[in-house]
Amino acid sequence: PGAVLLDVRNEGEYADGHIPGSVNLPLMQIPKISEIVEDLDTPLFVHCLSGGRSGRAVAFLQEQGYSQAVNIGGIKTYTGEVER
Repeated sequence: PGAVLLDVRNEGEYADGHIPGSVNLPLMQIPKISEIVEDLDTPLFVHCLSGGRSGRAVAFLQEQGYSQAVNIGGIKTYTGEVER
């Protein structure tokens, strides 16, 4: 409860299929995170396609004080439901 599933792929990738309930914030826009998540203690589960971009996003988020940011890898290995 209260966690945010953050998809840092670009908008086109997100539109092609994303995890239900995820929030799209492309890596290049990650500095705008405070417009989406104000509380630095909010759990952030960050993913992309394979885990590379989400790793960079998590490093940035942690530098900004988001203490609960975690890289959960890529949607490429996700086997659950996807929305389009």
